[in-house]
Amino acid sequence: MKLAIMQPYFFPYIGYFQLIAAVDKFVFYDDVNFIKNGWINRNRLFLAGEVRYITVPLAGASPFLKINQVGIQAGDGWRRKLVESLRHSYAKAPHFDAVNELFQRVVFSSEQDIGTMAKTSIMTVCDYLGIATKFVQSSTIYDNASLSSTDRVLDICVKEHASDYYNLPGGRALYGDDEFAQRQVALHFIQPHLIPYPQFAAQFQPGLSIVDILMFNDRERASSMICGTAVP
Repeated sequence: MKLAIMQPYFFPYIGYFQLIAAVDKFVFYDDVNFIKNGWINRNRLFLAGEVRYITVPLAGASPFLKINQVGIQAGDGWRRKLVESLRHSYAKAPHFDAVNELFQRVVFSSEQDIGTMAKTSIMTVCDYLGIATKFVQSSTIYDNASLSSTDRVLDICVKEHASDYYNLPGGRALYGDDEFAQRQVALHFIQPHLIPYPQFAAQFQPGLSIVDILMFNDRERASSMICGTAVP
């Protein structure tokens, strides 16, 4: 069984989804410490002629809280601003209507914490594209929060009977083949494939939120870009 474990990010870039598509089960690591200025509550789009952040404002965010303990700012004002910003910049994109509906469904959802909203953004995209990977949350199933770092990841692998563990390239600094081999788990790293596609930017801007890809590519093309079958 192929397994991956990652913090939930808000509408992440294509590499995150390529990792999801490579495995049988994906664990949202939602009960680890919140990271400020990371990707948990924000991402990048091409807005008003340049690359800018879209951000979900938080209530009481702190690196001393777990991701699933960090609340979302109350009210709809910021939600309407996000949606309007998307409309202003992407209204003429070929797949705006479908993606705008998807985006609003997430932004105006009833989730109270950023971990759940970020998870919902990812699962909504996967459902839209027909990616059938199974999702679970670390906070609800493994009862191993007392472990840290690699020991906890390995414990999850063992409990899931995983034969292979997949991660993005940043994990090379954290994990080594030997410690995984001792648990009979093969360690793999996915190299994100950032295929150029038409954008409103004069020069291709790689690594933007998946929302940008969905605006300019139909479901079949976007899915093939994620699953590795697309030809540049």
